[in-house]
Amino acid sequence: MVRFPDELVFAALGGVGEIGMNLGIYGFGPVDRRQWLVVDLGIAFAGPDTPGVDLIMPDVRFLIEERANIVGLVLTHGHEDHVGAMLDLWPKLGCVVYTTPFTAALTEARRLNEPGAPKIPFHVVPSGGRVKIGPFDVEFLPVAHSIPDSHGLALRTPLGLVVHTGDWKIDPTPVVGNVTDPERFKALGDEGVLAAICDSTNAVRDGISPSETDVQKTLKEIIKGAKHRVAVTTFASNVARIRSVAEAAIEAGREVVLVGRAMERVVMVAREQGLLDGLPPFRPVDAYGYLPRDKVVAILTGSQGEPRAALARIADDDHPEIALSAGDMVIFSSRTIPGNERGVNRIINALVLDGIDVLTDRHALVHVSGHPRRGELEMMYSWLRPKISVPVHGEPMHLAEHADLARRMGVSEVIRMVDGDLLRLASAAPDKPAEVVDELPVGKLYKDGHVLVGDADRAIAERRRLSFAGLISIAVAMSGKGELAGDPMIDISGLPELGSNGTPLADVIEEAVLDCLDNLPKQRRRDPDAVAESLTRAVRSAVNAAWGKKPLCHVLVIGV
Repeated sequence: MVRFPDELVFAALGGVGEIGMNLGIYGFGPVDRRQWLVVDLGIAFAGPDTPGVDLIMPDVRFLIEERANIVGLVLTHGHEDHVGAMLDLWPKLGCVVYTTPFTAALTEARRLNEPGAPKIPFHVVPSGGRVKIGPFDVEFLPVAHSIPDSHGLALRTPLGLVVHTGDWKIDPTPVVGNVTDPERFKALGDEGVLAAICDSTNAVRDGISPSETDVQKTLKEIIKGAKHRVAVTTFASNVARIRSVAEAAIEAGREVVLVGRAMERVVMVAREQGLLDGLPPFRPVDAYGYLPRDKVVAILTGSQGEPRAALARIADDDHPEIALSAGDMVIFSSRTIPGNERGVNRIINALVLDGIDVLTDRHALVHVSGHPRRGELEMMYSWLRPKISVPVHGEPMHLAEHADLARRMGVSEVIRMVDGDLLRLASAAPDKPAEVVDELPVGKLYKDGHVLVGDADRAIAERRRLSFAGLISIAVAMSGKGELAGDPMIDISGLPELGSNGTPLADVIEEAVLDCLDNLPKQRRRDPDAVAESLTRAVRSAVNAAWGKKPLCHVLVIGV
């Protein structure tokens, strides 16, 4: 009987080569008996290329196959790109979830707002705590980030120590939340780090990120000098930013109104966790209309241009309680996530047309990122001194810049990987290098209403085609002798009225239908499938000649 050596492996099923949808897995044991630790279960937000889709999630078919061998799921922090798929995908895994207090409370609050969402069994670990999960000894490493209670992970195994940084930055004065402790990471480096699996999001930016305290100072100056209403939009999960805005409002003699359910949910959890102690209760949204223009600051959801969020509705003059007037100010205390530029710009343009002053991070220091710039990455590598560097959490350009930096910092093995690559980090057998040894199945799941659909589902592809060239629906009634039993019924959606030569496309389509039927042999006219196929080809060809595009064409043949 062949006995395989123990190995320590890592793979990303999402989040490497893309922004969002973070899902990492660590495996330990022989190839035929590996035990798996899952790290994070996030989403990405849908863009124009996925019409009608609400959210995008990683395909977890591999984990479903390995469900019996999953020893646990660890959540590093509460951002949607790391926990947003929990309610939909955790039931497919059914394992114990390990995380820290704020992340557990925030995920539970989201669950309570989703009818029918499953109860998730959390094992809550204190910040800085350690827990044994199968063959993994997991230490939660406090780090600064743009949401409270963020952590990296020190994963100790019989084959070595791996540091999974999660999302982090260096900020000694973060207003709310953890600091990234240099001494703790230096101690890990002294212990000996086999591999650093590290955040790449800001690897293209030089220097060191400003502090959240610097943003707080700027916001205080801007709000104190504002003449009329001030609305601040930021990520709902950024409790430090919410606190900074609230303190700025109080110093300026203004009251704070919260707008948006996500914002209300986060503030509720933050107050329960003591993160907003010392601040008076915020006013409900229905108080906004009763407050003088110079005595209110509204904190809004919608910084990423989400069409159903509060800010988009205000910009469209469609919010039932909140309105802004010329001379009011909107501060985008956020950075636009790649892919959301069009939605954000649409809102800014609408506000500017209404005479509203708009401030972004291009105008003043009203936002700082929660991810490390190059100077911070250099510090982390100097502390950890890992044997292996694996850049994750970023698009290809971020990963490439990170890899180059790690080499310059003297890391002996820098491994570039993509989603699905199974990377062997260490082996009990001698002379087994760190390398990609297998490819796991990966893909995307689309949250379409209440349904999850996969990459292969035709619905999304058909919607893309519909958005590009429209739809023609044709119904024809044919007698048993293969003769037309009435006028064809034609319905057109998404096509221009006239073709390039000025002829109505409806006439072009009707003529193509009649000509096709006239020229079709009688024997084929008795076959409904043959009639439908011939009409589809003829109509798409005729419309393409008149318009230059081939729309979708659905043909229904009714036997009479």
